[in-house]
Amino acid sequence: MPDGTELRDAKKAFRAAAREHRAAYHRDHGAGAGERLRDIVLKRIPLPPGGVVSGYLPIDDELDPLPLLRAAIDRGHAACVPVVQGRGKPLVFRDWRPEAPLVDGVFGVSVPAPEALERVPDLLFVPLLGFDRKGFRMGYGAGFYDRTLAGLRARRPVVAVGIGYAGQEVTAVPVGLHDEALDWIVTDREAIRIAV
Repeated sequence: MPDGTELRDAKKAFRAAAREHRAAYHRDHGAGAGERLRDIVLKRIPLPPGGVVSGYLPIDDELDPLPLLRAAIDRGHAACVPVVQGRGKPLVFRDWRPEAPLVDGVFGVSVPAPEALERVPDLLFVPLLGFDRKGFRMGYGAGFYDRTLAGLRARRPVVAVGIGYAGQEVTAVPVGLHDEALDWIVTDREAIRIAV
């Protein structure tokens, strides 16, 4: 395993290349990708009966999970999205509905208003810059999801599903000791169950 500096450098280079790959794939295949994702998830992954599902509000060229969150709400699930509390802290999740008001959050990302109900998700749909078939993802580098998943998994079982375009797949994501593996990866083309 590379030392700390080598791993940091490998991840930095990976992120730069992954952003370019995702942007190019989004330009060519982004139209309708959220709906394709929704249909694949609903066919392959059982949503927890009456459970809480978290997604995210997409930025830039991220694959859009909102059609999926709307479908989950239509099926009786509560939906929530992550809110950054600050560096080094786990995410919290606030209730989300399509008509709910949003406010500016950390990093200029829109989030539900502070009075929105906090929820604990049973199933998390997680954004990514790249992924491999071992279930590892590359995020943006702050460790929010890894920290959050570790905390949730220490308390009870949760299912973590990475969401990305098929074109974001790589042979191997550079990983460190604190990187949490996902249970599934779902792209605009397929659902990949990660073997445990």
